[in-house]
Amino acid sequence: MKTLVVLTGPTGVGKTELSLRMAEALSSPILSCDSRQIFREMPIGTAAPTPSQLKRVKHYFIAERSIHDYYSAAKFETEALLLLEQLFQTHEVILMTGGSMMYIDAVCKGIDEMPDVDEQLRMDLLKRFNTEGLDSLLSELRMLDPVYYKQVDRKNHKRVLHGLEICLMTGKPFSDFRKNTAKPRPFLLIKICLNRDRKELYDRIDLRVTDMLGQGLEAEARKLYPFRTLNALNTVGYKEMFAYFDGLYTLKDTTTSIQNNTHKYARKQLTWFRRDADYHWFHPDDTEGIGNLLQHTL
Repeated sequence: MKTLVVLTGPTGVGKTELSLRMAEALSSPILSCDSRQIFREMPIGTAAPTPSQLKRVKHYFIAERSIHDYYSAAKFETEALLLLEQLFQTHEVILMTGGSMMYIDAVCKGIDEMPDVDEQLRMDLLKRFNTEGLDSLLSELRMLDPVYYKQVDRKNHKRVLHGLEICLMTGKPFSDFRKNTAKPRPFLLIKICLNRDRKELYDRIDLRVTDMLGQGLEAEARKLYPFRTLNALNTVGYKEMFAYFDGLYTLKDTTTSIQNNTHKYARKQLTWFRRDADYHWFHPDDTEGIGNLLQHTL
């Protein structure tokens, strides 16, 4: 049966190089499930595959959109499933790699169908967030949807805003639309998650941040600074650079902040992946173990 192999793991763990070797061994293209590498204007800060890496294996969903384009996990689900249907006509196995948790779940399990949100309402709520702060919006969410209020990460303003958007637009609680039921897929799934010792992972992250700065992250972020309110740029690396441009921090403090916030994001990813019992866990260097898994399941 047609099979989708998912290769994921926390940021900085070493997915890119391993994915290239796996794709070559499987004679497969690569579907990226990275919610930021899809934007063409931010290759350094998202550690996007280099031109030479892109030449080795055909990639999809890398640098295909502009930061000015609206994109979401729901859009990715639709587009990725259509692409998989086409690719499975000529491939038995397809490799998907990246670390965006919602994008992975969108393809593997499906996203609950949500009504489209009015853009003016979205802008009005964002303006309220910027002027009133999060507490005011949380109070309204608790009144409109107490179920979702108890579930949502109350420090994540994007999740809070999205819940409010649906409540205000439809007149129904956001939680009514969240079925959390996996949709059937016409292909098998093999899900692999990479991990390293925590210190080893953090050291790799810190080095990568330093390398990004050496490659021109500051110049890349300065070009994007006029568009800093766009959702695509609400991203570790850029947020800290924008604060540096505002004169709030020194470059040294900014570098440390990017490193620490990337550590935090890696922990968040690992917490998410550990909730899914379908993952097979490997160290990135354990190519023999990964090979044995694929040999016995494909």
